[in-house]
Amino acid sequence: MARLKIYKDNYVDSTVVSNRFIDEYMKDANDAQLKVYLYLIRMLNANQAISVSDIADKFNHTEKDVMRSLKYWEKQKLLTLDYDDDKNLSGIHLCDLSTDHSPAASEQAIQTVQTLAPIRSLPASTAEPETEIAPSPYEKPVYSLDQLKEFKSRESTSQLLYVAEMYIGKPLTPSEIKSILFYSDVLGFSSDLIDYLIQYCVDRGKKDFKYIDKVAVSWAEEGVTTPKQAQRHANKYDKCVYTIMNELGKTGSPTAKEMEYINRWTKEYGFTTDIILEACERTVLATDKHRFEYAEGILSSWKNQNVHHKSDIQRMDDLYQKRKSAPRQAGTTNRFNSFTQNNYDFEALEKQLLSN
Repeated sequence: MARLKIYKDNYVDSTVVSNRFIDEYMKDANDAQLKVYLYLIRMLNANQAISVSDIADKFNHTEKDVMRSLKYWEKQKLLTLDYDDDKNLSGIHLCDLSTDHSPAASEQAIQTVQTLAPIRSLPASTAEPETEIAPSPYEKPVYSLDQLKEFKSRESTSQLLYVAEMYIGKPLTPSEIKSILFYSDVLGFSSDLIDYLIQYCVDRGKKDFKYIDKVAVSWAEEGVTTPKQAQRHANKYDKCVYTIMNELGKTGSPTAKEMEYINRWTKEYGFTTDIILEACERTVLATDKHRFEYAEGILSSWKNQNVHHKSDIQRMDDLYQKRKSAPRQAGTTNRFNSFTQNNYDFEALEKQLLSN
């Protein structure tokens, strides 16, 4: 793969990480994104050219992972990606974090670099064409410092931020204040609803704003606009979730992985609670370990069998017992004929799932 030249607005003779990066950007980035950005800084100050494949090999990531990380930082306006006429990645421009990163300022900085210092390397062959994805109506924007200052200066905001800090138990970071701005600006939550949202999450032992963001978006998707609606939604949600947890012999709040299973059963598979509880009951009778995985095996099988009601499960059970009790047909003992064609033993499938 071709070598990529990394360049930015100012140069230093050592690897320096901006305090602004640590304060505002580091918390929201995942492991791959952090590694890629820090490695870019390191290689820039070493004045060495690199390629996407070099970065992928360095951290045992795929080249797609690296490209996703680069595009993430481009979206955060910490860098810009240069492409040649064939839309191959040819350069990376690290932006100066000491300057304004509003859209207009970023555009001006990019134009200046392209005019005064058009540095390019050989074309890179692995850049993939962008797939147009419709943006989510609840995607958090990248707020500028001016927008953050304006939000904090509102008369109604200071009281809200004070209450939030009391719930969280510490001063809010700029990133956390941006989350609260997101609830108000994009989701349209009132101060009372934001107050209830943070209290609701803290009462469940969740002070991480990534978790609070997810709850806020789920409320927005459900059309929740008042604390009373949120309470009804939460009670309905908690009742379903904790009923499933109890049926599987679990106590306390569900983990992120357990919630992933429950959401899949209720939303993706579309099963009602009674069907899920039936699978949970069979799971508890079958195993003491890996119960969520076992229940997932049962429910995914039922989904493939077009189960929609408990009567469908009973019909499957009756059919299985009928096959099991039917006398074996007389015939040759050819070892190939001893297999039942296209009839799946549901009980055997469950045992197989348990053994995996």
